[in-house]
Amino acid sequence: MPLELVTVPCLEDNYAFLVHDAPSGETAVVDVPEAGPIKAALESRGWTLSHVLLTHHHWDHVDGLDDLLADHPAKVIGAAADAGRLPPLDLEVTEGDSFTVGGEPFEVIDVSGHTVGHIAFHAPASKLLFTADSLMALGCGRLFEGTPAQMFESLTQLAALPGDTTVCSGHEYTATNAKFALTVDPDNPALISRSKDISDKRASGMPTVPSMLQVEMDTNPFLRASDPAIARTLDMTDATPLDVFTEIRARRDRF
Repeated sequence: MPLELVTVPCLEDNYAFLVHDAPSGETAVVDVPEAGPIKAALESRGWTLSHVLLTHHHWDHVDGLDDLLADHPAKVIGAAADAGRLPPLDLEVTEGDSFTVGGEPFEVIDVSGHTVGHIAFHAPASKLLFTADSLMALGCGRLFEGTPAQMFESLTQLAALPGDTTVCSGHEYTATNAKFALTVDPDNPALISRSKDISDKRASGMPTVPSMLQVEMDTNPFLRASDPAIARTLDMTDATPLDVFTEIRARRDRF
């Protein structure tokens, strides 16, 4: 039985995610921007928190942890490479490690770029991928610490996963990302259609996260740096995909 997924809006535009295994009763939360909404989601369902999975150290992904643990003690898991900047960890993990929630394996993927030591969590049996601020809906995280080459490699790893994987990213930035994406990929019919759908959802107060990986492959310019149409739009027809990616990221920073 696949894990049950609950998207929990937090702060102004963050998301946390609960995953619940009914047979065992185990429940994990991915990132803790603030405690209140997560507590409410757990308590309304009668779920007991067993695991906390932290993707990276930024305050808007960890600041609610102490408050949450005070009422819901749980095993805290995060990157060994980022342990010095994360809250205290019960389990330090690295690229290629795995652990289980409700008996289902979660694989650890190094997705450095936004920060050095940022990790993603992949639950292949339930087709879930928790990417926080690496791969985002129609975007990718700003490069605060890593290089374009690091982020490009991180996104290349994620793009190799099955297209029917559900991508659970960390922020509701999709409307702005869509406006930007159209500046570099203006003739993409899938992007044009998705942009309209995003506008309709946001006008109705609906979230645009999670998204499907295949949809990201078809519309997210940061996964499409090898597309000749984007290279032509950027006047970079002879450039490498990494160079095109780097230019897309630089333009998004200025957008």
